[in-house]
Amino acid sequence: MKEEDLSRIKRYPIVEYLERKGIKPVRSTPAYALYRSPFREDTHPSFKVDTEKNLWIDYAESKGGSIIDLCMRLEGCTLLEAIRHLGRNTPDYTACSPQRECVQETSKLESIRQAASAKGARRLTGISDTLPSHLQKYLMEERCINMEKAMPFLRCISYEVRGLHYQAIGFANQSGGYELRDNGSFKGTIAPKDITPIFIDKLRDKDADKIQPVCVFEGFMDFLSLLSMKEGVMSVCLVMNSVSNVARAIRYLNDRHLTHIRAFLDNDDAGKRATNDFIRAGFKVEDMSVHYRNFKDLNEYHVHRVREQQKKLSQVMQQMQSNSIKVKQVKHKMR
Repeated sequence: MKEEDLSRIKRYPIVEYLERKGIKPVRSTPAYALYRSPFREDTHPSFKVDTEKNLWIDYAESKGGSIIDLCMRLEGCTLLEAIRHLGRNTPDYTACSPQRECVQETSKLESIRQAASAKGARRLTGISDTLPSHLQKYLMEERCINMEKAMPFLRCISYEVRGLHYQAIGFANQSGGYELRDNGSFKGTIAPKDITPIFIDKLRDKDADKIQPVCVFEGFMDFLSLLSMKEGVMSVCLVMNSVSNVARAIRYLNDRHLTHIRAFLDNDDAGKRATNDFIRAGFKVEDMSVHYRNFKDLNEYHVHRVREQQKKLSQVMQQMQSNSIKVKQVKHKMR
């Protein structure tokens, strides 16, 4: 296949491909479309198509790619079979008819991009499964995060602000937005802002009274901290991504008849108010912040624990080395 033919296939809009298969979005914006995953039964949208990049991502599986990758999954075929299948059904998107409409549409998109840039809005320009080494180093050394456990939930987000390009750690929410952190003090969001349910979509309402309490976190760094502290992944979690999302989290849990939570919130006034909001809403709440009451939040407590463990290990190693030297000295004298 010619390179231009493959390029043409990759420009075939994923939303149109899904439409032809009878799969319609739950929500659409000029920049993306949200679907219930076509790979399984979904109780909330966890499948996003970036219509600007023409890429898809399934948040529950942390997998994504081009239309070719999607075709391989949905049709159950090989790479070559997917290319042939799409090649037979793909219009030629190198042309635009009539030409005036194509020029007008391009001009409109460019005007939108320039307006967003002028206002200082963050514009998503890329998503990668691999975090740069400086961001990985920050998570491991500064935040003491277990990268093997954390990476399924993280992405490297490339974005633009006023013509300048940046990269940050990205944590997806249920509406297709991302919470951003870099290796400094920057915290931000690629809109829209929303909560992030984790594994809740796998539950059925009739099983809700049989599951363990939902672990609720204020931010994703606290979620990753508990993930790093535990042997396995907690089965049901919800990251609010901000205490301003308490009402949204309450509605989400109520809709799924989940009434028992463990609140891993910050030890500050905002965290206490959020915990009380859940209590007033009728939830059975285990306030887990009592276990790290002398620390700002769960991550600070986790970092302290790791540092203490490292200190003790270092002392043991030093003692062992000291004992080894003494044994050698004794043997030397005996000779």
